Amino acid sequence: MRGAFVRTLAELAAEDRRIMLLTGDLGFMALEPFAEKFPDRFINMGVAEQNMVGVATGLAREGFLPFVYSIVTFASLRPYEFIRNGPILHNLPVRIVGIGGGFEYGHAGLTHHGLEDVGVMRVQPGIALIAPADHEQTRSALQATWDLPGPVYYRLGKNDTITVPGLDGRFDLGRVQVINEGDDLLLIAMGAIASEAAAAARLLATRGIASTLAVVSSLNPAPVDDLVALLARFRLAMTVEEHYVVGGLGSLVAETVADHGLGCRVLRCGVRSAPNGVTGGQAYLQQVHGLSRGALVDAATALVTKSMAVEAS
Repeated sequence: MRGAFVRTLAELAAEDRRIMLLTGDLGFMALEPFAEKFPDRFINMGVAEQNMVGVATGLAREGFLPFVYSIVTFASLRPYEFIRNGPILHNLPVRIVGIGGGFEYGHAGLTHHGLEDVGVMRVQPGIALIAPADHEQTRSALQATWDLPGPVYYRLGKNDTITVPGLDGRFDLGRVQVINEGDDLLLIAMGAIASEAAAAARLLATRGIASTLAVVSSLNPAPVDDLVALLARFRLAMTVEEHYVVGGLGSLVAETVADHGLGCRVLRCGVRSAPNGVTGGQAYLQQVHGLSRGALVDAATALVTKSMAVEAS
């Protein structure tokens, strides 16, 4: 997704001289399409993410549209107070770009696992929160939100090759994108893990379980109306996120069910355990935490089977 982001940002910057890109000493072999075309609007701030957000806040105050770029944990957690006290509380158009949500930097170790960024950002009502599912949706999401009046947090994956079949780049701020329809189960996915959820939906169909897959890429503003309409149609729903189950998509869906008195049983699939020193590649860590397509199929099958047994008893 980062390739699509940089290419699209360069296109936008050619039309709007307010756009700047700041990096925390990251993005080599990725940010060149912008840096080489607009060297006077590209700044490497070094490994100083708090200062980078502070500088971006000042730039936004003076009329620029600064995008600050780093790995998810360093973009969202290390400068969190600076994001809150600067662009959020002053409603300034700083764009925080976090790369590699979930386990995408798995081999880099536990400090690089982005598992709580959506939760910490979602509690702040003054910032838009966008988590595209693939590179095609990244492009349309950036085109739709780059000039919002307040701050934005983008959670982007690294992979520029995987797409979610049927999504076709669709994005609407504050809306859900529905891909396929089935009556047995509602799958709701956030971010790049949506491709695994889509694969799980196809495998479930071979087991006779028809599922509807919904992609939530706008977390703030949250697509509450769309979620209510979807959840009201189903007895069973399963959320899928490469994030802790607390604070992210699963929490949003559970809150929606509770707030609107819906009779839908929700199973949250995400990371439930604290770091224990185990690291490895993304696929390995997804398997460990029950987020591979096979694990999702097993969880969904168990959910549907249990529900049918309860109904029959």
